[in-house]
Amino acid sequence: MTTVPQGGEIRVSFPAGADLSAKAGYFVELATGVVTVCNAATDIPFGVLAEGVASGLQAEVIVFGPAKVVVDGALAQGELFGTSADGQADKKIPGTDTTEYAVGIALETATTAGEKISALINCVNPHRAA
Repeated sequence: MTTVPQGGEIRVSFPAGADLSAKAGYFVELATGVVTVCNAATDIPFGVLAEGVASGLQAEVIVFGPAKVVVDGALAQGELFGTSADGQADKKIPGTDTTEYAVGIALETATTAGEKISALINCVNPHRAA
């Protein structure tokens, strides 16, 4: 198990635009003053939801630093990832996934969808996996 220091992340708060109570560790996007779960692999992730929250309440979003993310499938330690179409962390291959954003690196290996792993994310300066 990888030890990730806590407290080094940058968090911001926005109201949840939907019920996010079961979405801790998912990527969210920001639009019209609220955050919602990313719903396309080409979305620009705003950050990772730190804890689940009901609609309308303030959602804590990690935009930079260590975070726990829920994976969409197998992901090896050291691989780059971004959002999938359902907001989970999805492997991004530079030169192949050129319309998708790579905003994190896995610090642990996951073998199945739904696993939560430690990662470092940078949604402050997102870049395409070109």
